[in-house]
Amino acid sequence: MPLVVAALFAQEKQTKREPSPPTNLKVLQGTSGAEISQIMRTFTAGLGVQCVYCHIQGNFASDENPKKDVARRMISMTKLVNSQFPDQKMHVTCYTCHRGEAEPKTAPEPRAGG
Repeated sequence: MPLVVAALFAQEKQTKREPSPPTNLKVLQGTSGAEISQIMRTFTAGLGVQCVYCHIQGNFASDENPKKDVARRMISMTKLVNSQFPDQKMHVTCYTCHRGEAEPKTAPEPRAGG
């Protein structure tokens, strides 16, 4: 039995391949594939969406989805805002405005009972 498990593990290891490096990076240029993956996970958490909200399933490099261009503008905006802080630290992220929702609220919810 241990020999079978070892053979299956070896076969699984051979079939796994490295993901191809990200392409069509216009705002996140010079970022490694591992960094891109982490950044994208923070975007999905910050907006409460999945990858296909901005990307085309199976073709993440495609610019066909207009939300991808909006995302690029938002990334550029947060980079600009953060660059204005004297300590050069990240103070503003997607979550700052979106709070886990695809569309950020621009005003508080009305209070119940008036």
